[in-house]
Amino acid sequence: MKIIDKIYINGQFVTPHGSEISDLINPTVNQVIGHVTLSDEVDTRMAIAAAKAAFVKFSKTTIEERIGYLQRLHDAVIKRVPELKDATIEEYGATVQRAAWSNQLAAEIFLQFIGVLKDYSFERTMGKSVVRYEPLGVAAIMTAWNSNSGSICIKLAAAIAAGCTTVIKPSEFSAIQSQILTECFHEADLPAGVINVVNGRGDITGTELARNPDVAMIAFTGSTVVGKIIAREAVDTVKRVALELSGKAPNVILDDADLTKAIPMAITACFMNNGQACIAGSRLIVPENRLDDVKKIVKATILGLKVGDPANEETIIGPLASQKQYDRVQGYIKSAEQEGAELLIGGEGRPEGLTEGFFVKPTAFAGVTGNMRIAKEEVFGPVLSIMTYKTEEEAIEMANDTVYGLLAYVSSGSQERARKVAAQINAGRVLINTLNHDPLAPFGGFKQSGIGREGGVLGLEEYLEPKAIIE
Repeated sequence: MKIIDKIYINGQFVTPHGSEISDLINPTVNQVIGHVTLSDEVDTRMAIAAAKAAFVKFSKTTIEERIGYLQRLHDAVIKRVPELKDATIEEYGATVQRAAWSNQLAAEIFLQFIGVLKDYSFERTMGKSVVRYEPLGVAAIMTAWNSNSGSICIKLAAAIAAGCTTVIKPSEFSAIQSQILTECFHEADLPAGVINVVNGRGDITGTELARNPDVAMIAFTGSTVVGKIIAREAVDTVKRVALELSGKAPNVILDDADLTKAIPMAITACFMNNGQACIAGSRLIVPENRLDDVKKIVKATILGLKVGDPANEETIIGPLASQKQYDRVQGYIKSAEQEGAELLIGGEGRPEGLTEGFFVKPTAFAGVTGNMRIAKEEVFGPVLSIMTYKTEEEAIEMANDTVYGLLAYVSSGSQERARKVAAQINAGRVLINTLNHDPLAPFGGFKQSGIGREGGVLGLEEYLEPKAIIE
């Protein structure tokens, strides 16, 4: 049983003023594995005050000093990647491959921002003026439970590179992972108050961060519903908000694509991270005249996926993160059946032989239309919707028929043709014939998928304010 009863404020692990205790549950077996004591408004204000005081000196650090801090953060996190991997499997249910990759990436983010800093000019001439890019102030970092280390580290690295101080509010459901990360931050030995970590609920700790006038910006990863609440709370103090929100990514298969490659890749794009990914390619948009072949390959591919214990290296799909998430996904599967979609494989209930834990059957529906819930809303589970088009123009229209615009996929036998289609899709990123990640390219959404960008130069500039000096 893991007991997490400390928060991190002003360079020290301290007992929180808050007294609410939340259970930590292993989703593979549906058993309590720990407890976390949650912060309250008093704790949050103390963390903000520490960050505000530390900002006075930290904002004046040199690029060389910040590079040194980023290197120390990387060194501290990379040593604990094996523990972070194990915690991500146990606490969240990520597969071995996903847990290893995501935590390795989290450590490497600090090195990537070292590279950004080395090439970045904080002072430029514009017109007849000198424009200086200065750190905003205290940055509140709030993250979701489906990508704990990566979401925290990409925001923290950008904030440190910019010269901002931070208060981090991870998901209370990721407290074991967050505790290991916090120990890494402590070992990196940055000046006291630069990094503060408070475990707490969004409606308490998150609300205080959003409303407090001493917080200059909110960097949030989570649902669009919660992102809207944060933006409303932040408006009275005119905070900057950087919001990485929900998605409903289209995966457009053009009629010249090699289906034997494109469809298995599409399954991976939809089912990655057990389907709990804002970038999941959950809308598979295929040529009507190739539907029969698509359905055969989809069914065969899904039948070959191992669902089960995420600690088993052969497992491709582990459990969902919670009972709430399991019930949510079951509701979407049921609604698709009621609305007339064709169940190709999977369906309601748990996979055969998995009676404990929050496992769902990897599911695919054909005959999905744009007015169905599974076509419009973010399911956040391993559920694929297959939709058909007659013309390329119709495919593009279907891809853009969503309130979201975080990421999209295009598969084609012609890179040139795929690029032309990609240019017409309203999304922050479009992946052509690949699932590759570029950490230095900006990541963020169009429409209701968010505001602002993470990663690379644009990610750094979210934490900077331009000041023009005119003589």
